[in-house]
This record gives sequence, structure tokens and C-alpha cells, in this order.
Amino acid sequence: AGESLGRKDFSMFSAEELQEINKLILQIARRMARQSSRRKERARSASMLDLRTTMRKNLRRGGELIELARFRPKQQKHQLILLCDVSKSMDLYSQFLIQFVYAFQQLGQRVETFVFSTSLQRITKVLRQGNYRQVLNELSETVPGWSGGTRIGASFEQFYQQYSRLLHGHSTVLILSDGCDTGDIEILEESMRKIGKKAERVIWLNPLAGRPGYAPEVRGMQVSLPYVDLFAP
Repeated sequence: AGESLGRKDFSMFSAEELQEINKLILQIARRMARQSSRRKERARSASMLDLRTTMRKNLRRGGELIELARFRPKQQKHQLILLCDVSKSMDLYSQFLIQFVYAFQQLGQRVETFVFSTSLQRITKVLRQGNYRQVLNELSETVPGWSGGTRIGASFEQFYQQYSRLLHGHSTVLILSDGCDTGDIEILEESMRKIGKKAERVIWLNPLAGRPGYAPEVRGMQVSLPYVDLFAP
């Protein structure tokens, strides 16, 4: 099922297939949220032996190893930031887009979600509300720019000015957009440079990139790619 879904254009998904994708998204998001750091923490049942602590604990027993100390890699808290294009050119993918960000947001406090068209809007609190149907109703009332024009650069600059505190050495910025910007390309390039410099990694998912013969020819994509760690369909 995963193989089949992975090769299908999201605009062609049925409701049942979207539910299956929802499960896959949650699996991916949990992995991203629980990354191991180089630091270690004590643990009773871990498989790795802390030799230095073990020797120190057993010195009073004449060096005989009776009490074993164990450790495991410490789980670092990872910040995930979603920047999602809801302009007119992304209409075909809007149903998948909503399910995508809704699934990620269910993971908890370390996920922040923003949507943009001609301006940026934070929708984290909306996505944390009850069920999926409630979220849809709330979004229809609170996001006025849905299916509007596209000013990616201005939206990203707004994000950086208002929310750059979210960017640090353990933050991943995940952008969902076709890269078609009708605004100032120089603003887009500069905002991408600043975001890429502060975040640990930037991932750009473009729904058009999976089509045969696709090339990132629009200027918005061309100026953004040097600051993107992973570009994928």
C-alpha cells in the first residue's frame, strides 16, 4: 500500500487513501520528533554499559563488578515548522495539505504550522482543536487568503520577522509549495538565506516535482534551492 500511495499524485487521492497517508505521515513525524543526540542519560534497562560509572560505583567493593551502570542516547527535543502554500495554484492539493498538517500537529508542542498566500498566518492553535471536521470549519473562517495570490518571499520575510525565535540548531523547516511566486524574488531569496542559516535543515516538498520531465524553472524555486537541504515531490 505504501509503495502504491508513494507513486500517486496527491490530487488524485480518494478519501480512503488520504486516511492511509495520514497514518504514514504520523509514523514519519514521530521519527522526526524523536531524534537521538550525542549526549547520554542514565537508564536502568538500556543495553549500553557505562564503564566509567560502573567502575566508580564498585570501587568500594574492591573493584569487583557487582553493580552495573547503563546509559542510552538522550532524546533531543526537535522543533518542526511547517510553512504551507494555500494559494490558488495549490488548489489541487489543498485536501491533502490540510490532512498533512493536521496529522503533524497531533504530535504535540514542538510543531508549529503556518499557511501563506499573499501573507502568512499561524494556524497551530486551530489544528490542535478537536476532530478533523472542526478543524476544517475553523480554517474556512480564519484563513481569508486561501486560494488567493502568491507572495512567498513576503510571507517568509513575515515569518522570519515575527517567529525567527523558533529557528535554532534543532529545528526543521518543512515547506510545501509549488514555488510559483508573483512577488519580489529578491525578498524570497534573502528570506530563504536567513531561514536556512538559522534552521538545522530546510526541506521543500513540491507537488509538481514528481511529474515526468519536471525541472525547477520558475524563479521562485531557482533562488530558493541553494538554501534547501532536501528538495522532493
